[in-house]
Amino acid sequence: FFQAEDGIRDDLVTGVQTCALPISLLLKPSTFMNLSGQSVGELSRFYKIDPKNIIVFHDELDLAPGKCRFKSGGGHAGHNGLKSIHSHISDNYQRVRLGIGHPGQKDLVSKYVLNNFSNEDQKWLRELLAKISESCIHLANNKPDKFINQIASALGNKKGAGEKSNEIKVEKTSIKNNFNQETKDEQKSTLQKLLDKFNRK
Repeated sequence: FFQAEDGIRDDLVTGVQTCALPISLLLKPSTFMNLSGQSVGELSRFYKIDPKNIIVFHDELDLAPGKCRFKSGGGHAGHNGLKSIHSHISDNYQRVRLGIGHPGQKDLVSKYVLNNFSNEDQKWLRELLAKISESCIHLANNKPDKFINQIASALGNKKGAGEKSNEIKVEKTSIKNNFNQETKDEQKSTLQKLLDKFNRK
């Protein structure tokens, strides 16, 4: 899925994939999630990419599971991965926020985000990821509204006439369970585990 790119530090970047026109790069950092800014910054400097042309996909506690939103700039809301990216390329980049829900208590957050998705969540998760993959060309073409609308339409969540489509809800689902399970890798984010699972299929 990813191919090596000469000239980029291989200790920071697992791989870079050239995508469809217009020329786009897909980056998978090999750093821990909370150091991912090192990888993003390395790529940005090597290819001289303006931060406003960078789109980061990340998990979002403040969105219900299955919701997807597009956002330009702004704060990191305590997300350690975004905090790291902020420190390396500024906050002037774009984001696709993928909702995972909140466990309800602040002291449960750490284990919650490191745990795998429950079986109950797998159906909407696979559908959402598949549609994101199909629709991402619109992001490359600087058409985030079309990206969101296509996902919402395909997953049966069409907006009413004249209603803004800046978020989608895939389907009603419970918060992922078993978040108290111990994890072997305390540094991996939920989104990283999600990508690991999806790429193995």
